[in-house]
Parts: sequence; C-alpha cells; structure tokens
Amino acid sequence: MKKILVPILLVCVFISSARAQDSTGADEPKKGFDRSRLFVGGNFGLSFGNYTLVNLSPQVGYRFNNYLAAGIGINGQYTQIKHEDINGNTAARENYGVAGLNIFGRFYPIQQAFILVQPELNYIWGSYKYYDPEIKSSLNAKILPSLLVGAGGVLPMGGAGGLLVMVQYDVLHKTGNGYDPGTPYGSNAFFSIGFNFGL
Repeated sequence: MKKILVPILLVCVFISSARAQDSTGADEPKKGFDRSRLFVGGNFGLSFGNYTLVNLSPQVGYRFNNYLAAGIGINGQYTQIKHEDINGNTAARENYGVAGLNIFGRFYPIQQAFILVQPELNYIWGSYKYYDPEIKSSLNAKILPSLLVGAGGVLPMGGAGGLLVMVQYDVLHKTGNGYDPGTPYGSNAFFSIGFNFGL
C-alpha cells in the first residue's frame, strides 16, 4: 500500500506545482519597463480659408496599468485670421504662433473614459496688419503657462490604439490685451480630437 501511495503523492505534488507555476505566470504582470505599454499620438489639425489653423502637437506616453498613463509632448500651432471688408477685400490679417512643451497624466476610471491633467509652457508670438491705412503691430512675444484639465472618451482602434475625443479647459486662463498674448485656448472649454498608436 505504501508503495502505491508514495508515487501517487509525488504525481499529485508535481501536477499541483506545475499548475501553480502556470497560473502565477499568467496572472502576474511584467515587472519593470514593458515596451508594449508605450504609445504615441497627439493632436493634429488643418483648416484653411479666412481662418487658417495648422496644429502639430505630438505626444509620447506610457500606460503604467489599466488606470494610469502619463507622458510628454510638444505643441506647435500656427493661426492666421483674415478679416474682409464689405466688398470682400482683405481689411486686416492676424498671425499667431505657439511653440511649447507639455506633460500629461490620464486617469482611466473605466477603459473607455479618462480624466486629464496637462500642464504646459508655451512661447506665444503674433502680429497684426491693417491694410487701409496700412498699419503693422506685433504682440510682445512671451512664455505663458497653461494648466489644461478635462475629460475624454476613447474609441478603441486595435491594440493600444484609439481615437480620443476630449473636452478641456485652461484653469490658469491668462487673458491678453492688444500687445500681450493670452492663453492660446481662450476663455471657454474647448473640444479636441486626437489619437494614440501603440508601439
């Protein structure tokens, strides 16, 4: 009887230890840096006409877990606004540029939605030109901070990729005047669309 029990016990111990190793290996997340959690994306936009906008604002981030992602990015925006008189001739033209850096953090209470915090430092410059009579003036170019807060939704697009739809607001909201620039985001909440691609 003892000769049969010992081999059966050994087989049971071996099977249970093998199952324990398989289950712990499958459930444990990778420790340390995991390249598959990296993503790139950002906001990109083009608009032409009396209101011209070119926005190239790429970002790179890391998804720490299912709830938290963070990263860095650069801001690049150019805006031109053309004002016409009643005859359709150009009466004035405004040009603005924004170049800056940002860091961002996103908290995902559920997989398809997030809360966003994004501090920024932007260098802002611009000029005005009036045509009749011809008058030119420039903004006092300066570096301004912004603190964007908001929320968004994610439309998954395979793997770590997704389309982002966000509503944001600059809580620091620096207002400008005729010569000093203000926040590039205005005084109201604004919508933006971006994307993420997993690496």
